[in-house]
Amino acid sequence: MIRKMVAKDLTVVADIENTLFTNPWSEEQFHYECFENAYAHLDVYEEDGKILGYIDYWITFETAQLSKIAVCKDAQRKGIAQKLLYACIDHCEKAMCETISLEVREHNQPAICLYENNGFMEVTKRKGYYADGEDAYLMIKPLGGNYQ
Repeated sequence: MIRKMVAKDLTVVADIENTLFTNPWSEEQFHYECFENAYAHLDVYEEDGKILGYIDYWITFETAQLSKIAVCKDAQRKGIAQKLLYACIDHCEKAMCETISLEVREHNQPAICLYENNGFMEVTKRKGYYADGEDAYLMIKPLGGNYQ
């Protein structure tokens, strides 16, 4: 089940984040996104009372940006990221966004495949985008916005 992230989820989400990313967000950063960033939308994927994944995206007027999507290691390759991404895209379409953009690590082939399979296109490479110096691809998915 996908539902809105709430305060009691923050510790679990931060724990998942810490196991997956080299520069993880802190619980305080997720708290800011949930409760202080007016543009942020955060959801969790929960199964049998356990949070297995989460997504954070921003809607700013006619554009959206995917900030975070993650699934805990033991639940990967089961379609959870696809479900989270689909819910994000659906919400952005209903909000009349024209595009969704994201940055993805150049060597994160599973994520790149997920995005490409969902209509995202590589637009450019951002050299040294990540703190460890790895490049990122900027990917964009056109949605249509008011032009549908």
